[in-house]
Amino acid sequence: MSEGQHRGQDGESAGTGVTTGALARRLGVSPTTLRTWDRRYGLGPARRDPGHHRRWSEQDIAVLAEMGRLTSAGMPPAEAAHQALKLLDPATAADGADGSVTGPVAVPRPRRSAPAAPKPSPDAMVRRRKGLSRAAVRLDAPTVQDLLADAVESHGLVTAWQELMVPTLHAVGRKWEESGDRYVEVEHLLSWHISRTLHRCAADPKDPAPPGAPGADAPLVLACVPGEQHCLPLEALSAALGELGIPQRMFGAAVPVEAVSSAVRRTGPAVVVLWAQARSTASVPLARHIADTRWGVRGARGRPAVMLAGPGWAGPAVRGALRPASLPDALAQIGRVRGPA
Repeated sequence: MSEGQHRGQDGESAGTGVTTGALARRLGVSPTTLRTWDRRYGLGPARRDPGHHRRWSEQDIAVLAEMGRLTSAGMPPAEAAHQALKLLDPATAADGADGSVTGPVAVPRPRRSAPAAPKPSPDAMVRRRKGLSRAAVRLDAPTVQDLLADAVESHGLVTAWQELMVPTLHAVGRKWEESGDRYVEVEHLLSWHISRTLHRCAADPKDPAPPGAPGADAPLVLACVPGEQHCLPLEALSAALGELGIPQRMFGAAVPVEAVSSAVRRTGPAVVVLWAQARSTASVPLARHIADTRWGVRGARGRPAVMLAGPGWAGPAVRGALRPASLPDALAQIGRVRGPA
């Protein structure tokens, strides 16, 4: 019995089932992708009655959903199709011939990752990047979220950011530029889900010292400079600090100068991180102003170390400012400033 005949046993008539357009929206892929999977790999609808639109049964949909899950995980499409079609055979639906699970697998949600998370092999991370990019291009939001969560769970937040999130964002950005402003929606969806993952990873450690108490345990201040809306890397730093249990106050995008100054005076942070993505937003006078901001009581006043983070600070120079080259570098420099505490 052929696979098409096997699938046709669901008993649905030509007037029932899901249309191609509805299925494409349901799975987060384009109708063209469904037609391609049908033509190349035989993942077509169970019934093909002349004079009617294609109709997809729930069994068809399960196979296609598995195809999407496997390709998003980095499996080559031909192999993914072969595995997905096993769902039609009860003998192999649960386990492959080699004993591996081929059915849908629940992906764990992010948690505070262990500091000693295993470093992924280069090939494994390439597969993850390809899978994440494919899911984003298909606008498959659930798969994007699961892949991000699994990467954080498996390798830790910092590695997931450095090796998966940033390279995939850059790849999608290049695709956007090369295609004449197409795929803008892909970049927005991917950015939003990365931000969501970072927020879910960020713990809320109890501050060892109350706000206003100066010292190494006072919360750090994280802010984008005025006019800077690009704050995703700052969110990554905030989440990484949260994993380490380091208290901080995240103020987000385009923070006015006086708001940053006020936050410094009120909290007495050891470090103030100023993020600038573009050179047009980086301001040396602002950095110097924050570096000169004092906090504490008379006779015991202190001032923060200023960290200039982001490519916007490539040109300006501020004496004594910290200049991290990456997220791990930023965490290391903050650790040295704060000391053993």
